[in-house]
Amino acid sequence: MVFATVFLFLSCENSPYAPKPRGYFRIALPESEYKNYNPPCPFSFEMPASSVIGNDTYTQTNPCWFNIEYPPFKAKIHFSYKELNTGLLYRLTEDAREMVFKHAQKANGIKESLIDLPEQHVYGKAWKIDGRDVASPFQFYVTDSLHHFLRGSVYFNVIPNNDSLEPVIGFIINDIDHLVQTLQWK
Repeated sequence: MVFATVFLFLSCENSPYAPKPRGYFRIALPESEYKNYNPPCPFSFEMPASSVIGNDTYTQTNPCWFNIEYPPFKAKIHFSYKELNTGLLYRLTEDAREMVFKHAQKANGIKESLIDLPEQHVYGKAWKIDGRDVASPFQFYVTDSLHHFLRGSVYFNVIPNNDSLEPVIGFIINDIDHLVQTLQWK
């Protein structure tokens, strides 16, 4: 008995306890593959093959308001299309900018970039909204400045924690970049 007690005290090492850093689950991203999407709208583009088209819940009667959904990530890109008429372009671009800056209270930063593809008549802006609790981490619009205006916003159906969602956000932004590069107005 004495031998067991002595052995027990000698075999224990007094190493200081160090808590492990907080970690996140590993997110397996699919390969970037694309397929043509030709909706009953005045545009077409290539969309991610791993995603599906979903109906917009607000305007189910407008086929040009739709979502590209990523079911494994509980994410979607919400699209809304408007046909331009006189004076509408300025109002729509200002609405898009205002929607972005509604996130400013929770954002750590907002990075704006221009979209300029003159050979396709595709122009616009994109905003990467950084911040842990931002509801929509990426928004954009594209237009031909005469007839078409297409706006998109990324949303997640989870509690926002963009630190852990950053790999998925980057993956979706790459898909949006490909989508814009392949956008064709009809």
